[in-house]
Amino acid sequence: MKYVLVTGGVVSGLGKGVTASSVGVVLKACGLRVTSIKIDPYLNTDAGTMSPFEHGEVFVLDDGGEVDLDLGNYERFLDVRLTKNNNITTGKIYQSVLEKERKGDYLGKTVQVVPHITDAIKNWIESVAVIPVDGKEGPADVCVIELGGTVGPDNFCLIHVSLIPVLGVVGEQKTKPTQHSVRELRALGLTPHLLACRSAQPLLENTKEKLSQFCHVPNQNAHHSILKQLNLLSIAAPPNLQAWTKRAETYDNLKNSVRIAMVGKYVGLADSYLSVVKALLHACIACSLKPSIDWIAASDLEDESAKLTPKDHAAAWETLRNAECVLVPGGFGDRGVGGMILAAKYARENNIPYLGICLGMQISVIEFARSVLGLKRANSNEFDSETPNPVVIFMPEGSRTHMGSTMRLGSRRTLFQTPDCVTSKLYGDYFYIPVDQSGGSYGHKVIIPPFGAAFCPATCRQLVDLRYRNAEYVDERHRHRYEVNPEAIGVLEEAGLKFVGKDETGKRMEILELPSHPFYVGVQFHPEFKSRPGRPSALFLGLILAATKQLEAYLNTHQNGC
Repeated sequence: MKYVLVTGGVVSGLGKGVTASSVGVVLKACGLRVTSIKIDPYLNTDAGTMSPFEHGEVFVLDDGGEVDLDLGNYERFLDVRLTKNNNITTGKIYQSVLEKERKGDYLGKTVQVVPHITDAIKNWIESVAVIPVDGKEGPADVCVIELGGTVGPDNFCLIHVSLIPVLGVVGEQKTKPTQHSVRELRALGLTPHLLACRSAQPLLENTKEKLSQFCHVPNQNAHHSILKQLNLLSIAAPPNLQAWTKRAETYDNLKNSVRIAMVGKYVGLADSYLSVVKALLHACIACSLKPSIDWIAASDLEDESAKLTPKDHAAAWETLRNAECVLVPGGFGDRGVGGMILAAKYARENNIPYLGICLGMQISVIEFARSVLGLKRANSNEFDSETPNPVVIFMPEGSRTHMGSTMRLGSRRTLFQTPDCVTSKLYGDYFYIPVDQSGGSYGHKVIIPPFGAAFCPATCRQLVDLRYRNAEYVDERHRHRYEVNPEAIGVLEEAGLKFVGKDETGKRMEILELPSHPFYVGVQFHPEFKSRPGRPSALFLGLILAATKQLEAYLNTHQNGC
């Protein structure tokens, strides 16, 4: 196993996660298999109980792991599926060591930081690095991590991310902070092989030469330097980055945009909804659009805000009315819930495309119960434990005493109740069916285009036809404690709200739609976590298509074959 270590210096927030992801992309483009590990210093065992304001979004993995948002970057960039063990925290390490101590695994020895904690870190990295995450058998070629120890001169490459400040009117690029940062790293016994430098302007040649000279690192050609350090030049191919280059060029040339109202609780920190933002970006690019996200603090829409902060209230409503679609993401607690309900009502009554995720789905149920069913006190038990009409309830298997890892987490299957619903159509896919069983002559190459029928060039016989099938189920990631009350489903559906997706028991509501609306969808899961560049989430794509009046044509085209 080869290791690439990414560290940071000078200031925090320089983009170590993006650097690690980008290095992984380049190595993967060279034909190597890549996995990733993020090591965090905090004592929490995972990110599940941390505030989005303090730490950004909590990213959820297939196995239910609540992890640092950088693992979301790794998954999106590398198109892999990581496990909870790919996020190491100080808390996890100490917990594992103490559990072994309690079981007597250390045979009466005094347990200390050195060697027990340090050995636990090394053993964890070595064991996780060999777990395949790309759907293939066997370990990856390279593991990109952020912290660790030297494991051999030909197996280890250290990349240090640093800042190059630009000072003065003339824009002088200062290298001293990076030189000091590298010196401190060397004092710890770690010498960087490459520098990834962040600056407000492209680095000048003399700046690069100075850094190369004083920090003893090569200049440019990062992929060659990494492969050389890891002794992988003999097996690596030239990097093929055509797909990424095309995506970047496509985005740079986009002229039109779509206005998206994001109504949430944590809009003061964009990282709180990082995966949602990325999923919107993926969907917009697929529609040849740039996303124009208008952040709306949900509390600013509430009536109380009109009295206390009238300017903010007026600005929030003007932003909402100018939006082409509305998205209400997940969240916890009752702050801003009233504003979210008002946003859902506005979208429903004015035929504005709406997507509610997790809490956003529950909000749409509460709003519908109040406005359509006339249940004015309808609510979630999370916000009002005494509500006479609890349309959202605490899940029976949940814990009321412990917060960490007690939610319904990870990948779960949702079964579509009808193949004719919008979400089933959006999640559908293309497949080929035989037309002429005799096919072409043996030895003739069959040409299968991305869309349309496939033919044998030698006989001109049509071999297979391309058809589109609506999805019967979908596997998506979850993170919630509350659910739509099964006892309220009957009256809600009688009034027109349809629950088109349910879990495998048929008792837990997963997807709702309003058939009379152009696009009004709520999902209990988080589709943003599996969105990828070039392969956008079906629901985010549907939202953008609906916002630009293209959804019906898109669905009709797919339903008719291609």
